[in-house]
Amino acid sequence: MESAQPSIFSRIVAGEIPADIVYDGERIIAFRDIAPKAPVHLLVVPKTEQYRDVTELAAGDPALLAEIVSVAKRLAAEAGGDFRLVFNTGAGAGQTVFHVHAHVLSAGPGGSLEEGSLAD
Repeated sequence: MESAQPSIFSRIVAGEIPADIVYDGERIIAFRDIAPKAPVHLLVVPKTEQYRDVTELAAGDPALLAEIVSVAKRLAAEAGGDFRLVFNTGAGAGQTVFHVHAHVLSAGPGGSLEEGSLAD
Protein backbone atom coordinates (compact mmCIF):
# COMPACT_ATOMS: atom_id res chain seq x y z
CA MET A 1 0.00 0.00 0.00
CA GLU A 2 1.91 3.08 -1.18
CA SER A 3 1.05 6.46 0.28
CA ALA A 4 0.63 9.38 -2.11
CA GLN A 5 1.69 11.74 0.67
CA PRO A 6 5.32 12.20 1.73
CA SER A 7 6.18 10.79 5.16
CA ILE A 8 6.57 13.12 8.12
CA PHE A 9 10.32 12.45 7.87
CA SER A 10 10.41 13.53 4.21
CA ARG A 11 8.57 16.68 5.24
CA ILE A 12 11.22 17.33 7.93
CA VAL A 13 13.98 16.77 5.34
CA ALA A 14 12.22 19.26 3.03
CA GLY A 15 12.00 21.84 5.83
CA GLU A 16 8.19 21.79 5.85
CA ILE A 17 8.03 20.60 9.47
CA PRO A 18 10.44 21.93 12.11
CA ALA A 19 12.67 19.54 14.05
CA ASP A 20 15.53 19.78 16.53
CA ILE A 21 18.15 18.60 14.05
CA VAL A 22 21.41 17.27 15.51
CA TYR A 23 22.96 16.00 12.26
CA ASP A 24 22.39 16.87 8.61
CA GLY A 25 24.52 15.01 6.07
CA GLU A 26 24.29 14.27 2.38
CA ARG A 27 22.12 11.15 2.77
CA ILE A 28 21.08 11.16 6.44
CA ILE A 29 19.42 13.50 8.89
CA ALA A 30 19.08 13.04 12.66
CA PHE A 31 16.87 14.87 15.11
CA ARG A 32 15.45 14.62 18.62
CA ASP A 33 12.30 12.53 19.07
CA ILE A 34 9.32 14.70 20.06
CA ALA A 35 8.13 12.03 22.53
CA PRO A 36 11.40 10.75 24.05
CA LYS A 37 11.51 7.36 25.77
CA ALA A 38 14.97 8.00 27.29
CA PRO A 39 17.04 11.04 28.34
CA VAL A 40 18.63 10.92 24.87
CA HIS A 41 16.25 9.80 22.11
CA LEU A 42 17.31 10.61 18.57
CA LEU A 43 15.94 9.48 15.22
CA VAL A 44 18.46 8.75 12.45
CA VAL A 45 16.68 8.87 9.10
CA PRO A 46 17.85 8.45 5.51
CA LYS A 47 16.75 11.34 3.34
CA THR A 48 15.22 8.95 0.81
CA GLU A 49 11.84 7.41 1.59
CA GLN A 50 12.53 4.56 -0.84
CA TYR A 51 12.75 2.02 2.02
CA ARG A 52 9.85 1.35 4.39
CA ASP A 53 11.83 -0.56 7.00
CA VAL A 54 15.29 -1.82 7.90
CA THR A 55 14.87 -5.14 6.08
CA GLU A 56 14.15 -3.34 2.80
CA LEU A 57 17.09 -1.02 3.42
CA ALA A 58 19.48 -3.89 4.19
CA ALA A 59 18.49 -5.64 0.95
CA GLY A 60 18.45 -2.50 -1.20
CA ASP A 61 21.30 -0.32 0.10
CA PRO A 62 23.48 -1.95 2.76
CA ALA A 63 25.97 0.92 2.54
CA LEU A 64 23.25 3.37 3.59
CA LEU A 65 22.34 1.10 6.50
CA ALA A 66 26.00 1.06 7.56
CA GLU A 67 26.04 4.86 7.34
CA ILE A 68 22.97 5.07 9.61
CA VAL A 69 24.70 2.87 12.18
CA SER A 70 27.91 4.94 11.94
CA VAL A 71 26.03 8.23 12.44
CA ALA A 72 24.08 6.70 15.34
CA LYS A 73 27.32 5.60 17.01
CA ARG A 74 28.88 9.05 16.62
CA LEU A 75 25.80 10.86 17.96
CA ALA A 76 25.55 8.47 20.91
CA ALA A 77 29.23 9.02 21.72
CA GLU A 78 28.63 12.78 21.68
CA ALA A 79 25.62 12.30 23.99
CA GLY A 80 27.48 10.24 26.55
CA GLY A 81 28.37 6.75 25.41
CA ASP A 82 26.39 3.55 25.70
CA PHE A 83 23.22 3.37 23.65
CA ARG A 84 20.50 1.22 22.19
CA LEU A 85 19.88 1.24 18.46
CA VAL A 86 16.31 0.20 17.63
CA PHE A 87 14.61 -0.34 14.27
CA ASN A 88 10.89 -1.06 14.58
CA THR A 89 9.78 -3.18 11.63
CA GLY A 90 6.05 -3.39 10.99
CA ALA A 91 3.01 -1.99 12.75
CA GLY A 92 2.90 -4.94 15.14
CA ALA A 93 6.40 -4.00 16.34
CA GLY A 94 5.51 -0.37 16.93
CA GLN A 95 6.52 1.15 13.59
CA THR A 96 4.27 4.15 12.99
CA VAL A 97 6.18 5.93 10.21
CA PHE A 98 6.89 3.68 7.22
CA HIS A 99 10.08 5.49 6.22
CA VAL A 100 13.00 3.50 7.65
CA HIS A 101 14.57 5.10 10.73
CA ALA A 102 16.68 4.16 13.71
CA HIS A 103 16.00 5.17 17.30
CA VAL A 104 19.13 6.02 19.30
CA LEU A 105 18.36 5.73 23.01
CA SER A 106 20.81 6.58 25.79
CA ALA A 107 20.75 7.52 29.45
CA GLY A 108 23.44 10.10 28.75
CA PRO A 109 26.77 10.53 30.57
CA GLY A 110 27.15 8.11 33.46
CA GLY A 111 23.57 6.89 33.12
CA SER A 112 22.22 3.43 32.50
CA LEU A 113 19.21 2.07 30.65
CA GLU A 114 18.30 -1.04 32.59
CA GLU A 115 16.55 -3.90 30.81
CA GLY A 116 12.82 -3.14 30.67
CA SER A 117 13.34 0.55 31.50
CA LEU A 118 11.80 1.74 28.23
CA ALA A 119 8.41 0.05 28.60
CA ASP A 120 5.50 2.43 28.10
